[in-house]
Amino acid sequence: MSESDSGLWLGIDTSTGVSVALARPGRVLASRAVSATNVHAERLMPLVSEVMAESGHALADLAGVVVGIGPGPFTGLRVGIVTAQTLAYVLDVPVRGVCSLDIVALSVAATKPGRGFTVVSDARRKELYWATYDAAGRRLDGPSVTLPGDVPTGLLVGPAADLYDLPGERVVVALDPGAVAVAPERLPDLGTEPLYLRRPDAQVSTGVKTVLAGRRP
Repeated sequence: MSESDSGLWLGIDTSTGVSVALARPGRVLASRAVSATNVHAERLMPLVSEVMAESGHALADLAGVVVGIGPGPFTGLRVGIVTAQTLAYVLDVPVRGVCSLDIVALSVAATKPGRGFTVVSDARRKELYWATYDAAGRRLDGPSVTLPGDVPTGLLVGPAADLYDLPGERVVVALDPGAVAVAPERLPDLGTEPLYLRRPDAQVSTGVKTVLAGRRP
């Protein structure tokens, strides 16, 4: 059996910071994460190189790539998704896109919380991305982006659980793509269309400006 047949998957997520994990069924071999939100392009491939080196594997050994498609900011998601698509194309392996909030939910459900919960991540602009799940980690509602006060109350988990003073129990849980890389089929493949949930900050103007020439004195 070749390494590419042994279930070695690379997990990538850039919906918040930059997270990379290498896993085979049932075991994460190596992982790296950077929480900064403005270094996606600079840090992603170095982190990929680091996890491959630590595990003793080469990119050619991969069976596939799984990537978080958001929700998240335009630039961050684009870097992660394009990198995953490029690696999959060059290596001729499949690429699977999963909701980034679902990745967190998979980790939380493994702890058997005994009740439903809401996963939250920072959407900036004083808003939160969120989705609700049952105790088994099945998504019930969302993903959505709203003001913090409009997020469903109860057990809040995720990277931004403590970002605002919201009612209910709050547990910070980092986004770890290793949770899905160990068994990529545990979450549905949503394709690689990014979940922005709102328009990018920078917009191309479609209006026509009228310039009035001033009359010379």
